[in-house]
Amino acid sequence: MINILLWAAGIVLLGLAIWRIRGPFGRMTELDRLADNAERYDAWRGSRLTSAGGEKTGADEMREMMRRQVIGWGLVGVIGITLIFLGFAIH
Repeated sequence: MINILLWAAGIVLLGLAIWRIRGPFGRMTELDRLADNAERYDAWRGSRLTSAGGEKTGADEMREMMRRQVIGWGLVGVIGITLIFLGFAIH
């Protein structure tokens, strides 16, 4: 009976983690794509308006926030997988 509860809890945690990771990961990917596109455009134009190397932009801050969310929910997914394997080990 405990193994079934562990399987159910693991599946729920894993599903929740996958569902919650999709949003921040998609936004992070879009931010990276837009930053690459802006750099290519600036290089093509020969613009000197790019930010200094050590200066953080708002997009960098948002990317860090999204990365923390992805890591946090990834850990929840790992806990879910661990519960599923623990359920098999108890079985």
